[in-house]
Amino acid sequence: MTRDLNEIAADTSLASAYAVLFKLRVSVMVIITAAAGLYLGDLHSGVNPFHLQAFYALAGIALVTCGSSALNQALERRSDARMPRTRKRPMVTGRIGLMHGLLLGFAAVAVGTLILAAETNILTTTLTLLTATGYVAIYTPLKRMTTLNTFIGAFPGALPPLIGWTAARGLIEWPAVALFAVLFVWQFPHFMAIGWMYRDDYRHGGIRLAATQQPIGWAARSTVFQALFYAVLMIPTALWTTFLGVTGAPYAIAATLLSLWYLWATIRFARILRDPGAAESRALAKSLLKVSVLYLPALMAAMLLNAQGRAPF
Repeated sequence: MTRDLNEIAADTSLASAYAVLFKLRVSVMVIITAAAGLYLGDLHSGVNPFHLQAFYALAGIALVTCGSSALNQALERRSDARMPRTRKRPMVTGRIGLMHGLLLGFAAVAVGTLILAAETNILTTTLTLLTATGYVAIYTPLKRMTTLNTFIGAFPGALPPLIGWTAARGLIEWPAVALFAVLFVWQFPHFMAIGWMYRDDYRHGGIRLAATQQPIGWAARSTVFQALFYAVLMIPTALWTTFLGVTGAPYAIAATLLSLWYLWATIRFARILRDPGAAESRALAKSLLKVSVLYLPALMAAMLLNAQGRAPF
């Protein structure tokens, strides 16, 4: 029997609400970086990286990530309501109620944790829970207290590839730290661009960032300085895996070229200092954001394509 069109529309609406609640695009990026760490860790061990345990590990990480996103939105629903870019999130509009969102969030974290505990190891399970706790219980409330939230939030944000490595190896090693460093450093130009693009929104929402400081000239200098510092640091950081023997010369060449491109985009972004209040400054931030979004998957792809297997260190 043909379903009623209203029922189909309601199902579609709920599915799209869940996609927003779980921050699907961000969660996919987390899974990709965790998968990269797991793949490289398996190669380091001389194990075929395409195995059932890897699937379970990524499923557990994905569930904890999605659950953390839901809990984050439950905590931020009031500030989200004050910002145009987030005021249509499902917990703000009422498409998903507070209890509904909390139950989904806690259930996803719990099920994901159980999967990791059963199929990986205690270190991976613990690190994944620490990531979720750091994101929800520390980073989220700090966003309204101090501009240091960006630096502190970068730690849980950078853990997925390290967690992937520990899922394969069961311990933290220098290659895992190098993968963590890549994601940690990458985040700063990326988030400085987002902060500048949406600085008015964040100010209305009470979110404290370098871009929301007053006066605007100081905010621009602080934003640009941080973006440039980490864009320069990205070059040696991206090459660390080659020094450790995890990747080879072709990756080193690709990483250098990609990182110089990222640096060039950040230098171009620094033009906001000429007139921080101009409409062009948002376009410059958007351009850097686009480069940052392309840079990370391209770097990871080069890393995986030129993975060297067992490293000498």
